[in-house]
Amino acid sequence: MTIRVLLADDQALLRATFRILIDSCDDLEVVAEAADGAEAIELTRTHQPDVVVMDIRMPGTDGLTATATICADPELAATHVLILTTFEIDEYVARAVRAGAGGFLGKDVSTDELLAGIRTVASGDALLSPVATRALISRFLVSPDPEAHLAPPEQLSALTTREREVMALAAHGKSNQDIAEELFVSHLTIRTHIQRAMMKLSARDRAQLVVIAYQSGLVKPAPPQA
Repeated sequence: MTIRVLLADDQALLRATFRILIDSCDDLEVVAEAADGAEAIELTRTHQPDVVVMDIRMPGTDGLTATATICADPELAATHVLILTTFEIDEYVARAVRAGAGGFLGKDVSTDELLAGIRTVASGDALLSPVATRALISRFLVSPDPEAHLAPPEQLSALTTREREVMALAAHGKSNQDIAEELFVSHLTIRTHIQRAMMKLSARDRAQLVVIAYQSGLVKPAPPQA
């Protein structure tokens, strides 16, 4: 099945470069291009792509606002957003993930990493670059009250013990394969637990599941090293 992609970036030359790269793959196809966030929202509603590759800093409606609008639209539930930006700072990463973005990559990624990222996000898995992951965890470390949730809130009671365990390991940055090896089960079993936890907690994707794990107190970030 071909993954349909929408490109949102205010630089026409960059969009053209990405289009050539993406269209060169048999399983990927660019269906539309947007020069700002408002156009990205409009074209996403028109074309309903599988993935929107979204820049953050664009004139008018920025990429984070556009991401929040797209991810909040129930008619676009099948569309995933991959943020591709020069600015991997904690505020942007946290806002992007909370808005519903399924991935966050810097523009310095290789072509192979970008293409793999589109495929990963299209499948519903989260994708955060190492820099973005550190930025996101740092955001939680500087939250006003890190001791606020010492016990899982009511919303986590719907999860089984195994689902909470898998969710916690995912929040520590472990891949499905890493978790499967640690728990001595199959990769598909872990994927099933992740998907069930997402469904029960109304998380769009793995990235939001990680955010819920920290916000709920299921996982508490380790204090920074001295």
